[in-house]
Amino acid sequence: MSFTMEVPSAYGYVILTCGVLPTITGMFMSGAVMKARADCDVQYPNLYATPGYHKKADEFNRVQRGHQSFVENLTGFTTMSLLGGLKHPLAVSIGGVFYCIGSYLYSVGYSDTTVDVKKARHTKGGPIKYIGFFTSLISSIKLGGDVAGLW
Repeated sequence: MSFTMEVPSAYGYVILTCGVLPTITGMFMSGAVMKARADCDVQYPNLYATPGYHKKADEFNRVQRGHQSFVENLTGFTTMSLLGGLKHPLAVSIGGVFYCIGSYLYSVGYSDTTVDVKKARHTKGGPIKYIGFFTSLISSIKLGGDVAGLW
C-alpha cells in the first residue's frame, strides 16, 4: 500500500515556528546559562554546580535546569511538529510559538530563587509551553492514524 500526501501551502509556517524559532529560543536560553556560569563561577566541564563547592550552586543549577528541560523535550517536540504540521499546519505553527514562549518563561520562573523550586517553573507562565507540545502530539497522532488507515 502506498500513501501520497501534498505538503500544505501553510507548511512554511511550521518550518519557521517549529524548526527555526526553537533553535533561536535555545540559543537565547543558552546565553543565560553562559552568563550564570560566569556569574556563579561554574567552570567547564561541570554541567551542574556542586553544592558545598560552588558558592552559588543553587542559583546556577536553577538556570541550567530551566534550559536543560527545554533541551530534553526539543527533539520530540520538533519531530511531532514537523509531522503533525503536515495535517494541521496553522494549529501546529501557533503551538510552536506557545512552546517557545512557554519554554522561555519556564526557564525564567525556574531561575527565580525567591520562589520555592517546586513551584518556580510554573509561576511565570511556563505551562503555556504544554499548549504547543500537546498540539503537536495530537496533530502527529492524527496524521499517523490517517497514514495507517485507522480512521
